[in-house]
Amino acid sequence: MNLDTSNQQRLSYPHTLLKVLQQLRHNVVREGNHQYEKWRSLITRNAFIPSAQNLAYYLALRRHDMREIQLALTPWGLSSLGRIEPRVLPNLDGVIATLGALCGQDPTFLPKHPPLQAFFEGDRLLQYHTDELFGHPPNNRNVRIMVTLPSYAATDDHFILDLVKRGADCLRINCAHDSQLEWEAMIQHIRDAEKSTGKRCKIFMDLGGPKLRLQTVIAPQGQKRIYQGEGLLLSRENPTKPHKTHFQASLSLPEVLEQVKVGATIWIDDGHVGGKVESVGNEGVLIRITHARPNGEKIRVDKGINFPDTPLDLSPLTDKDRQDLDFIVTHADMIGYSFVQKANDIEMLQWELEQRLGTDWRKVAIVAKIETLTAVKNLPELIIHGAGKQPFGVMIARGDLAVEIGYQRLAEMQEEILWLCQAAHVPVIWATQVLENLVKKSIPSRAEMTDAAMAERAECVMLNKGDYIVEAVGILDEVLCRMQAHQLKKTPQLRALHSW
Repeated sequence: MNLDTSNQQRLSYPHTLLKVLQQLRHNVVREGNHQYEKWRSLITRNAFIPSAQNLAYYLALRRHDMREIQLALTPWGLSSLGRIEPRVLPNLDGVIATLGALCGQDPTFLPKHPPLQAFFEGDRLLQYHTDELFGHPPNNRNVRIMVTLPSYAATDDHFILDLVKRGADCLRINCAHDSQLEWEAMIQHIRDAEKSTGKRCKIFMDLGGPKLRLQTVIAPQGQKRIYQGEGLLLSRENPTKPHKTHFQASLSLPEVLEQVKVGATIWIDDGHVGGKVESVGNEGVLIRITHARPNGEKIRVDKGINFPDTPLDLSPLTDKDRQDLDFIVTHADMIGYSFVQKANDIEMLQWELEQRLGTDWRKVAIVAKIETLTAVKNLPELIIHGAGKQPFGVMIARGDLAVEIGYQRLAEMQEEILWLCQAAHVPVIWATQVLENLVKKSIPSRAEMTDAAMAERAECVMLNKGDYIVEAVGILDEVLCRMQAHQLKKTPQLRALHSW
């Protein structure tokens, strides 16, 4: 961190630091109020008004580089503002009032030191909105556990009961799989498990959305794997015979090919295969493979495909999603919204809910799945349009997001999403590949145990399906219980240590 040493020396004088903080507060209030006024007409849920105001102040604050101020505050034993997310103005006012007293300033020219409850109001609002989404937390931990149900959950009488007993608080039905018949059976098993355990278990139903997948794949004769430097032709129609030199594939949404430009990056199968668009012609889009293992990769039907630097103009609601909504609105506590990118996307789903539920649509919770760079950039607007009208949460869909923004940026971006949502007092679901080896092979890796521990900073952690999912729920429950004694969001909990 290269900071201006002369400026740092200037800020070491408390009177100078006080003036800088007072000017910062003035700017934050002015810019934040301006932003909030733009949002005000979109907010019909009074419980969200203070959260929207705090989000506006937080966005205004984070337009400034705070690092020199943070360093200058440290020697005075004052808050460095590093945990300001849920309470922007109370933190600023508290620091300014205390520093002003140290400088002997007339208190009439300083903000009053906020009352004690002002410092905990943001945490209370986040807890309120989390309970609104997931129900009351279990007795032993604050972070909820969500589990994606496999198809056999519709026929296995004991599977869901075992999940709930081990600690699952919310069960996810992915509407991209199975049918209403299986979903209905799963839901009945959930209700039976609730009666047996006396524990409420929320139902999360995930709209499939416009998932881009490979639909038909044909390899050149005598070839099974694709190698770096070879070509993949994405055809506008399903290929019927092998190409002389290229692999061929069609897409589940062929209209995407009209939006792709030469030079665009593509990734297949969660980043296992990568390439660049070499040409666009009548036959289709030719991809030159740039990333594949030395022994090649298999290109399989139904694998996902991403165009990270192509802003795709796709509706997040498909015809199937609209059909599924007829069932979902009468059975689900939360609706997972895939491929949401713009504020208009939120309004589109809200309109569909209103057509089915009338004025009761505001009672249904929406969880926006953040899986593209566009969604990240528009996250404040997505939050305002969603949480301003109904219970709302955010899922960090780390699989697609990593492919879209690059794996090297995922850790940074997931932190920023957590901070922004905490400033808006909006609950976050930490998703994709949590304890993946444990769930699928019964043996966790060291890295994924650390990842699961870090997930304590979210309000809910999602596990995907696998043969050892019941055991994984029990282990995750223990990890989260242990970690909450050490960490609360960004704040270390300094409990007594007994290891030494």
